[in-house]
Amino acid sequence: MQKSIARDMSITVNGERMGTSARTLAELVAALGHDAASIATAVNGEFVARKAREECGLAEGDAVEIVAPRQGG
Repeated sequence: MQKSIARDMSITVNGERMGTSARTLAELVAALGHDAASIATAVNGEFVARKAREECGLAEGDAVEIVAPRQGG
């Protein structure tokens, strides 16, 4: 479920280019409607812990990965 986001800068989220006005990873996660406690995140290939998302600033061209763990085997 992706929500509409203002387009102040262009980033890549899970391989897809998109515009966003989010200035931090925490803002982006919230704007996209994800449950912050049930996902893992990385910016430009570096893991970002949930507690660090508020301080993790986003910049033009950043590559963000947002993944949800899956059960199975």
